[in-house]
Amino acid sequence: MRTQNSRNARLETFGNQLISVHIWLREQLAELRDDVDAYLAGEGTRPQDLQTHCLTFCSALTRHHTGEDTSAFPALAKQFPELRPILDELGRDHEIVTDSMHKLQALLNTLAEDAPAPTPAEAQRIRGELNGLAALIETHFVYEEKRIVEALNSLRAEEWQATPPAFLLTSPPPAAPQ
Repeated sequence: MRTQNSRNARLETFGNQLISVHIWLREQLAELRDDVDAYLAGEGTRPQDLQTHCLTFCSALTRHHTGEDTSAFPALAKQFPELRPILDELGRDHEIVTDSMHKLQALLNTLAEDAPAPTPAEAQRIRGELNGLAALIETHFVYEEKRIVEALNSLRAEEWQATPPAFLLTSPPPAAPQ
């Protein structure tokens, strides 16, 4: 039987879990950047593998941000109305990050499987978009961690006990049984 203290200890970790997810996403982005750099230097993965890696990272980041927008931010706004302007700003950041991810994916989709290495101009555009995305994400994560972790750690969201919300996942959710 769970005691009130063990339940409260579990509830007080949502902000810490958010930081853990951010660390995992930063690691995934660093791997993607390494793969892109290796490919652009003529040493790395094939474009299809690079596109798959980008899609996997972008899907994980999208799931994280969508989960924040649909569950974390509404729960925080309800219990901490003073955070609404910050949550609105974070939501706008999500849209900017999504636009940047789409641009990066579009650039990577132009890489042909049998083509030689991209031209210097193509490489510069790809690196520029990836570096821009990385800067956006880092700025967003740092701001989010400074502004909402404490509130998340004190948030009362009993429904999250049985099933962690999407924004706290570091791997794809299990496939539904067929």
